[in-house]
Amino acid sequence: MIATYTGTTLDCADHTALAGFYGQVLGWDIVHSDEGSTYLASSTGARLGFQKVENFVAPAWPDGKVPQQSHLDLEVTDLDEAEKKLVELGATKAEHQPGGDYWRVFLDPAGHPFCIALPMG
Repeated sequence: MIATYTGTTLDCADHTALAGFYGQVLGWDIVHSDEGSTYLASSTGARLGFQKVENFVAPAWPDGKVPQQSHLDLEVTDLDEAEKKLVELGATKAEHQPGGDYWRVFLDPAGHPFCIALPMG
């Protein structure tokens, strides 16, 4: 095992509004919020994130004209070691890395983005 699944992050135009909606729907609390993202967590530790995207276009499910917009967030204890193992398995480190020292973005072998991150808090 390389990582532990922690949650999914949804792209949206207004991350705080969408987090407020799901927070009420699920009864989950906000555990992190900044100018570009907000994360909710359940009492069991499951997380749901919302990421602000400029020029967001909502998915047109199910016809697929605009694909669903989400990615997996995976928690690791060592970013460098996890990166090495993921690349060995066929992942590609994305060119754009907005996470600084906290998270890294990769593409799976089919091209889907996912992030690895250190534990929050």
